[in-house]
Amino acid sequence: MLIEAGPDTCHWGFFDAGLEPVATVESGDEVTINTVSGGPQVLPPEGFHIPPELLEIHAGGQPGMPGHILTGPVAVAGAQAGDVLQVDILDVQLRQDWGYNVVRPLAGTLPLDFDETHLSILPLDAQKGEATMPWGLKLSLAPFFGVMAVAPPPAWGRISTIEPRAHGGNLDNKELVAGSTLYLPVHVDGALFSCGDGHGAQGDGEVCVTAIETALQGRFRLTLRRDMDVTYPEAETSTHIITMGMHADLDQCVEIALRRMITVVAARAGISRAQAYMLCSLAGDLRITQTVNREKGVHMMLAKNLL
Repeated sequence: MLIEAGPDTCHWGFFDAGLEPVATVESGDEVTINTVSGGPQVLPPEGFHIPPELLEIHAGGQPGMPGHILTGPVAVAGAQAGDVLQVDILDVQLRQDWGYNVVRPLAGTLPLDFDETHLSILPLDAQKGEATMPWGLKLSLAPFFGVMAVAPPPAWGRISTIEPRAHGGNLDNKELVAGSTLYLPVHVDGALFSCGDGHGAQGDGEVCVTAIETALQGRFRLTLRRDMDVTYPEAETSTHIITMGMHADLDQCVEIALRRMITVVAARAGISRAQAYMLCSLAGDLRITQTVNREKGVHMMLAKNLL
């Protein structure tokens, strides 16, 4: 199943448990989702390909709250609150030949250091897998979706896409490339999966607020899991398990990610929490996911072969 981006399949700036799904799949099905990114102010000059559906979305007007253009939600038949949605990221491809990056005042990790807006349009070469920076540097691409989420708990109402939370959202975790798997706790019937905020490349931290923002196509396998105890986003790559922590205080992010890794390691390895804590100290890596989404992020990684 292919879900195109467009005014009828995208929601801009918000999550809401009351959103009607744009499509429904069975557990274990694959779905391909097209996404777009950015408002009218970041469009490139002539000569670049602009997905026509992006212009159609712009024609509908700017959203009431700032945030990301997300495609979805996609319902998974039979999903219920308390389940876990396993999102296997099978493939991620560019959909356009440019991306943008914005530095603006009062934003980012250094909100008072830059008093003018700087917009950079970055040419992207899908065949070579690289972006050309304004000063000529060729930067390798590693595309991933900054936002992947299920619907939030209904009691939260309509919330911004900017802050990452327990339902996922604006995780900005650069490890979630093709071949990785994201686990999200389900809060409503159908799970209601959405994605967007395509990134061509990003460093840990995403310090100026934006990565190489671009349009992506993702191919996912969406599977319900009732044999997992996941109440907060977790992930794994072919080589590592990943736990996450999101909070306005970076120290709290560290504690959340670490406590969750201790729990995962103790369960998978059949060792005590104290032993798992020790292993995290000797072999686990704490990394700053992002420092710019009001709710900051830390992720911890541990090699699977140690379990």
